[in-house]
Amino acid sequence: MMVNRHRGEVEITVNGKPYVARLSLGALATLEVKLGASSLTELIERFEGNSIRSLDVLALIEAGLSSGNWDGTAADLLHADVNGGPLGAARAAAQLLVRAFGDDA
Repeated sequence: MMVNRHRGEVEITVNGKPYVARLSLGALATLEVKLGASSLTELIERFEGNSIRSLDVLALIEAGLSSGNWDGTAADLLHADVNGGPLGAARAAAQLLVRAFGDDA
């Protein structure tokens, strides 16, 4: 599967199937509300800190997948196998954030 890094896309494999994920403006707004962040800056600072929660990672993955070609739900992700396990999911979440803000990571 080809992803366009310049669009902020990241490939995430869920239950053995690859999906394109990206953080659109709408996905970021939804993520702010879901995580109770008062601003985009607060949201970013939350993920830059050392106390990121697994639910934060799941919310970020869900937001990215919902802007891509995935039609699942947050509940689906709770029982899904994300390639690379928890560490792979955390890496994908970090890539989504970095690419959403224009870094070439």
